[in-house]
Amino acid sequence: MNATLTAEISRLSPAEKILLVEELWDQIASASPSLPVPVAHREELDRRLASDANDVGLPWSEVRDALLRR
Repeated sequence: MNATLTAEISRLSPAEKILLVEELWDQIASASPSLPVPVAHREELDRRLASDANDVGLPWSEVRDALLRR
């Protein structure tokens, strides 16, 4: 990476660095919409989606009460 660019990035605040990464990612994603997804990642996403489909969660009132008891 260019030393000048690295120096400029190092001057950014953490919030600005996050925004920069988001902007870079958006540019990469729009330029290459079909980036390959490894099979292991796809399997993990499928596992998580299936797990979430079976989880009905808790009503907000129960979550709130549990947090307020802490």
